[in-house]
Amino acid sequence: MVDSFEERIYELVRPYAGTYLFNIKQVELTPETDLDTDLGIDELEAEDLMNEYFQKLNVERRNFRIETYFPNVPFSWNPFKQTEPVPVPDFTIGMMIESAKAGKWLYD
Repeated sequence: MVDSFEERIYELVRPYAGTYLFNIKQVELTPETDLDTDLGIDELEAEDLMNEYFQKLNVERRNFRIETYFPNVPFSWNPFKQTEPVPVPDFTIGMMIESAKAGKWLYD
């Protein structure tokens, strides 16, 4: 059974999820769906989504910072210089669901 928080969060995320290129099929959303890796949501879209999430679901922001999930990566003009990948924590729909149930962002 899907609770109302899940349904409302899926409704919020759906416009950001896109569709497959040649098949008008919606991307399946689950609690395990990662916003940046699975859906390809960029930093600005994620920030818009989360602002809407906090406002519409009345979830307290607490320590939420978009930079936690989309850190600034130093830019180099040198094409031969390889930068180390920056490890980032998961950023999933499940995190949004659990935080909505608690009424506050539960993750740092």
